[in-house]
Amino acid sequence: MKSIEIVKVKKIDLPDLQQIGKQTFFETFSSGNTEENMSKYLEEGFSLEKLNNELNDTNAEFYFAKLQSQVIGYLKLNFGQSQTELKDEKALEIERIYVLKEFHGKSVGQLLYDQAIKIAKDKQVDYVWLGVWEENPRAISFYKKNGFVEFDKHIFKLGDDEQTDIMMKMYLKEA
Repeated sequence: MKSIEIVKVKKIDLPDLQQIGKQTFFETFSSGNTEENMSKYLEEGFSLEKLNNELNDTNAEFYFAKLQSQVIGYLKLNFGQSQTELKDEKALEIERIYVLKEFHGKSVGQLLYDQAIKIAKDKQVDYVWLGVWEENPRAISFYKKNGFVEFDKHIFKLGDDEQTDIMMKMYLKEA
């Protein structure tokens, strides 16, 4: 397999970000959710306006995994006050790591994850945290394999469905 590049997403990449965001979210969650809830979330969560605002946020960063010119996955990180919950200045949130289904098992998620950890270390945060749907065992085991531990739960609303996310974290500096 040709080498996969990890590149920072720029404003000009907005249509590609919307496309990969919608496609990977649909592939990952459509089987466990109603069509109405999925449609509503895809429309609102991946609107060009929302993504543009997120790209303009200095405390958020997006990265693409690219194979030649094809975007095959992406990563979203949040810092400081842009974190969805904890808002700890000494933490980094991995909000999203999504990979096209056809590239699952080909280390694309690991490359995106490694990029997140590199940035966390560069920013000298104490820990990295994330939320993962309790019904996504594949993702949970991926994060556990990478040293994350469960520390809490929170509710994620998908349309009118309240779902439980497991919150996980990993400390970068050992006391």
